[in-house]
Amino acid sequence: MEENIGIAPLVLTDGAMLTKNIDDYPAGIIIPVDKPYTWTSADVIRKIKFAAVRHFGKKNLKVGHAGTLDPLATGVLLVCIGKATKLAETLQAHDKEYIAGITFGATTPSYDREKEIDRFYRHEHITEEAVRKAMESFIGEQDQIAPLFSAKSVEGVRAYEIARKMMKRGETEGIDEAAAGLIRTARIRIESMELLSFDAGTGKGAAPDDKDAADIGLNASPVPKENALSGKDGRQPKINVTDNSALRLPTATIRIVCSKGTYIRALARDLGEALGSGAHLDSLQRSRSGDFRVEKALSVDEVLAILKR
Repeated sequence: MEENIGIAPLVLTDGAMLTKNIDDYPAGIIIPVDKPYTWTSADVIRKIKFAAVRHFGKKNLKVGHAGTLDPLATGVLLVCIGKATKLAETLQAHDKEYIAGITFGATTPSYDREKEIDRFYRHEHITEEAVRKAMESFIGEQDQIAPLFSAKSVEGVRAYEIARKMMKRGETEGIDEAAAGLIRTARIRIESMELLSFDAGTGKGAAPDDKDAADIGLNASPVPKENALSGKDGRQPKINVTDNSALRLPTATIRIVCSKGTYIRALARDLGEALGSGAHLDSLQRSRSGDFRVEKALSVDEVLAILKR
């Protein structure tokens, strides 16, 4: 039987109605989902696949996504059902837009708030003008080293597995060096960077004034454990999130348009280094993936409601 030529997949929108027969969608279904905070991309797929299998009554239904998002990121995650899974690679190749919150003056092993601060840096010299000027040097093609806390494969092993073993051994200061030695650089392109806001902060971090903050190398979080986000039942969530807001470090909110394969966490790291300091990602939203914008993406609950009709 010949494949259907020229038939586009159905793009699911709020309030849509689906038949119970997946064959009614010969090119498959694409669902732009606004991924919830602290959910992994795999969490979203499992939830939607379970509901889709029940809706269509098809146990071997294919469900996947076009480009993963970190647990601490929100925004557009393209979920593909049925024949649309064949388009995942094409969809993933499209450029992306992100809204990134970056904190300067401190780093974490994961380059975001999943891990606690491991090092403080001088940051008094970081101004709005300095950030704008540093951003200019990142426009265009460049080589980027992905975080060791990532799903990159290193000789058949996920990089984050290596990072976790290093953390258990207390080797937090070797994370960056390990990433540089184990992970191949990737060629990426930053199309544009726009500074949306800047807050110089009022805090001095945790370093004494008479010492070089970059030499302190603190391993403990300056925020008490009980200030970390917890589940409704009081237990720690699957994904840990630290709260460093009490430090009042300089922060910037930046809109970034970039090619596929760009790690915004790594970009935050590199921007901090370019400013003669350190930095980590405080928040991240994928506001656009190709032509799909977060404003028109569905929540997981909205998708489940459609699949229950």
